[in-house]
Amino acid sequence: MGREPDGQAGGDSEPKRRGRKAASATVAKQIDNFNLNGQRLGRKGRNTRERIIAAAQSLLSGPRSTQITLSAVAREAELKMTSLYVYFKDLTELLLATLEPVMETAEAAYLSLVRERWPDEALNACCLRFLNAYLAFWREHSFLLHLRNSMADQYDERMMRQRVDAARPLITMLVRQMDGDPTIIDSPALSMATVLLTGVERVVTIVTDTTLVSFFDGSMTEQLALRRIEAEAKLMELGIRELRRHAANGAAGG
Repeated sequence: MGREPDGQAGGDSEPKRRGRKAASATVAKQIDNFNLNGQRLGRKGRNTRERIIAAAQSLLSGPRSTQITLSAVAREAELKMTSLYVYFKDLTELLLATLEPVMETAEAAYLSLVRERWPDEALNACCLRFLNAYLAFWREHSFLLHLRNSMADQYDERMMRQRVDAARPLITMLVRQMDGDPTIIDSPALSMATVLLTGVERVVTIVTDTTLVSFFDGSMTEQLALRRIEAEAKLMELGIRELRRHAANGAAGG
């Protein structure tokens, strides 16, 4: 894909979730300090591991026609395959390591825009701002994100888990935008948030897929892409408004 320019979450469970996330991150960092042979990484080992990840990032910044394989990464890093296998057992593990710093930027890129409750009078503008930020994030990392989704669609369990984990906090915050409780799994708000995010994902994957865009012989213009985002923003606005009314009526009835 082309790289084109372009209220704090409430609930008593929020600190616990953040604590678990911090603990998970600590465990991940501890794992990164060892190679696959169980040996603690020294400075040279850490540098080699980072060199492999940097090589993968370099390939992923290239054209979509680039074949992303372990051997291609080894060539880019100027390492032997035996050296690469000391740090990563397969392509999925390497791509997950490459995804980690990317997803750490999601908070600043778009998640922070959903944490504060969007005022009713500016709901469409807030939806549009979030969607444009989400699209910009996808454009910046489109090759890697499309590759992740493709591998998840082929039932790579680790990529499926990563994809779900990346979507979960956003769904939770959308439910809260609807004045809903994200812990109620059969709630209308959770269903609405899930369907809305599915639509958002579909739109951004289409407009950032350079192969698909080229298939339409230039008819998929930037202006048309923005129209798709505006339409999705309107759907999101309507969904949030409807569920806010539902929540207000329920509170009044109670």
